[in-house]
Formats: sequence, structure tokens, C-alpha cells
Amino acid sequence: MIDTHSHIYLEEFDQDRDAVVQRARDAGIEHIILPNVDAGSLPRMLALEAAYPDYCHVAIGLHPTSVAANYKQELLMVHAELERRKWIAVGEIGLDFYWDQTFRQEQEQAFRRQVEWAILYDLPVIIHTRSSLKETLAILADYKTDKLRGVFHCFSGTLEDAEAILSYGGFKLGIGGTVTFKKSKTPCVLRQIALEHLVLETDAPYLAPVPFRGKRNESAYVYYTALFLSELYGCSLSDIQKATIHSTYEIFRLNNEKMGYIF
Repeated sequence: MIDTHSHIYLEEFDQDRDAVVQRARDAGIEHIILPNVDAGSLPRMLALEAAYPDYCHVAIGLHPTSVAANYKQELLMVHAELERRKWIAVGEIGLDFYWDQTFRQEQEQAFRRQVEWAILYDLPVIIHTRSSLKETLAILADYKTDKLRGVFHCFSGTLEDAEAILSYGGFKLGIGGTVTFKKSKTPCVLRQIALEHLVLETDAPYLAPVPFRGKRNESAYVYYTALFLSELYGCSLSDIQKATIHSTYEIFRLNNEKMGYIF
């Protein structure tokens, strides 16, 4: 299995990060993809990649909730990093209008610029969208190309939402711990969505699946989401693993043997 979205470089893991990585390995997690938040999180993320270079794979981007008055400076950092080295994706990027819309226009501008860079560098995008799916899809509609691809992180929308996302052709739905929640409506939606459209994720340290709901999430808990999906789809855990790994390789254009980036 692959955790396509984890923030185990954050301070919540400072006391036991190596143990967290070992538990992920023991749980059958073959690789972990680490999306960036902003300039402040970058050194931590790169340090984790350096410690586990064949296991942790990094994306570069500016998270929408980190977009503020200085967003242009943050974007300069993102662009400099894209020029400096290879990355697995551009992310975590998108729109978030749930708590605060003070920098709504700036979020949209930052999102557009980073989508443009993803297309330019032929990289997938890892998209965060909260209370903003309509606006997110409207922006993506301006950039429809074979190079536009990625993951809609933490999908929890309706069937219509899923169909709208998948109509773009190059996107997968990131499924994490929220699908296991008792009141979640996502299982009903996924029953009508082919397994080939899904990838696994945690969003650690957030959104831990049952039976760890309310506790710190970690990459090893991908197992519980995969197990839930195997029951939901009426297939084996191995089927979930194979399908989601294949989809991850497809989106991130990876080398199956060494998880190398294909450019």
C-alpha cells in the first residue's frame, strides 16, 4: 500500500517519528508521499526525505490556508524549488473557504499559478478543496490538457461531485480515514464509483480512521482504510492494495521497481 498524503514531518511526530515510519513499514506501507504546506514546513519535510530517501517522497506547494498577504513571496519559494530539483507532485494546493475568505482572491490566484507550474513541469497536483469544489473545478476547466492530473485529497463529496471530478479524466479520489466514520455518507457514494478511481491516504496527523478516531493519525493506519474498502467493495484486501497502488503509479508516473520519477 502507499500513503499518498501524509504530514508525518510535523511537530506532532517529533518524539517518535522513526517509530512511526517503522510501524508504517510493518503495516505494509511501501511508500509515503509528503505534501508541503508552506515555507515554514519545507525544512522539516526535506529532513524526513533525507532520512528515508527511498521511502518518503516529497511534493512542493503552498497550502490554501497558508495563503496570506505575503503569498507572492511564498510562490517565489515554490517556483524556485521546482527549478532546483525533481518533485513527485505540486501540492498541497487548492482552495479552502470553510473558515475564512479574507484572502479568497489570493487563494484563487495562487491555485492558478501552481496549476500552471504543474502543467509546465508535467507534475500531478495534490488538491485540497473545502467548501470550494465548484470554484476549484471552474479553475481547472481553464487548464484542461493531457498533462493535468492529480488527486482530490480527502474526498467526501456526493456522487455528482465525484462524477464532476472524474469527468476531467486525469484525477483520482483520495480516500482516508473519514470513510470509516459511522455517519459518513462517502461509502454510499463509493459503491457507485469503480475502485480504479481511488487512491489511499491518511492526512496524518489528522482524520484517523476507526478504531483510532479522535487520536493522532499515522501512515500505518492506511491499513484500516484499505480493510474498510475491501468490505465495502466485497473484495480481498489484496485487490484493494493492487488497484490503489496501480492508480498511484499512474497518477504520479512512477517506476514500479524503485519508485523513481519518470520524466
